[in-house]
Amino acid sequence: MKIGNRDFDFNSHHVYVMGILNITPDSFSDGGKYTDKDTILNHTREMIDAGADIVDVGGESTRPGHVQITVQEEIERVTSVISLIKDSFDIPVSIDTYKAEVASAALEAGADVINDIWGLKYRDDNISEKSEREPGESKNNSVEMGHIAAETGVPVILMHNDHLGRSLEERNGKALEEFLRDNPGRSAVELLSVVGEDRVADRVVWGLEESVKIALDAGIKKENIILDPGIGFAKTQRENLLVMKYLADIVRRLDYPMLLATSRKSMIGNALDLPADEREEGTIVTSILGARAGCKMIRVHDVEKNVRALKMLDAIECV
Repeated sequence: MKIGNRDFDFNSHHVYVMGILNITPDSFSDGGKYTDKDTILNHTREMIDAGADIVDVGGESTRPGHVQITVQEEIERVTSVISLIKDSFDIPVSIDTYKAEVASAALEAGADVINDIWGLKYRDDNISEKSEREPGESKNNSVEMGHIAAETGVPVILMHNDHLGRSLEERNGKALEEFLRDNPGRSAVELLSVVGEDRVADRVVWGLEESVKIALDAGIKKENIILDPGIGFAKTQRENLLVMKYLADIVRRLDYPMLLATSRKSMIGNALDLPADEREEGTIVTSILGARAGCKMIRVHDVEKNVRALKMLDAIECV
C-alpha cells in the first residue's frame, strides 16, 4: 500500500508503528501537551527518531464524555499542524477524524490517510446538541467521507464503532434501533444475537464488513483499506478483553490489514487499576499480542518502547 511517498508492505512480517499526536486540550492521556510549534515539532521528531512509520494527528478528543467541537475549530487545529509536519519531516501523516469536511481540509494540508473512528458510518444526527453546526456541513457524512477518499485515492482506516455503548445497560431502545440501522446487511435476528458480550467478535466482524461495503460502494479501492477492531469504543471492559483474546480470528475472517489501537486505554487501566500515564507495560503486552494475531500496524503514544518490544518479538520469531 502506498501511503504518502512510502510503500507499506502488509504482506511482510513487519509490524508498522503509528505515533499519536493529539493536539487537543482534553485527550485522556496527553491532552494539552502538544499545542505550540516547538512542542509539536519536538515530539514529532522524537517519534520519528524512535521508529515511527506514520504520525496520526487528532484535533478532537474521543475519550468517554468528551465534548464535540465545531467542524471549523477542528479544521483550524489540524491543518496548520499537518502543514507544519509535512514541511519539516518526510513522514506520512494520517488525520484522525470522522467528519468529512475536516478530512477534506486535512488532505489539502498534506495528510496522506483518513483514520475514521466511525468506519464511514457517521451521520449528522450523531452530532451533539452542544456542538454548533457549521454552514454547509454535510447532511450525509458517511457518503461524503467515502467520496473524498475515493476521489483523492488516499488510504482509509475504518474502525469498528456502533451505538451500543460501553455498558450492557445502555443496550436498549434507541441504541438498538441505531445498531440495526448501522448494519443493514444483516437481519434483525442476527444482529440482536450479538448484542450480548460473548459474541462481540462476530459484532466486530459484521460491523467492519458493513464499513468495507460502504467504502467499496463509494469507489474506494480494496487495496486502500485498513481496518481497526475499535478497542475502547462501544464495548464493555469484558468485550474489549474478548476482542484481544479472539483478535487472530477477527484478523483471519476479515482479510484486510489490521491496525490495533489500544495505547493507554481504559481496558488497560481497568485491568491494572492504573492511571493513563502508568499504562505503558499493559500497552506493550497488547502490542505484542496484536503482532502475534496478525495486525500489521499499532497506534501508540510511546513509540520507542513499543518499537523495541516489536523488534524483540521479531528477533525471536525470525531466528
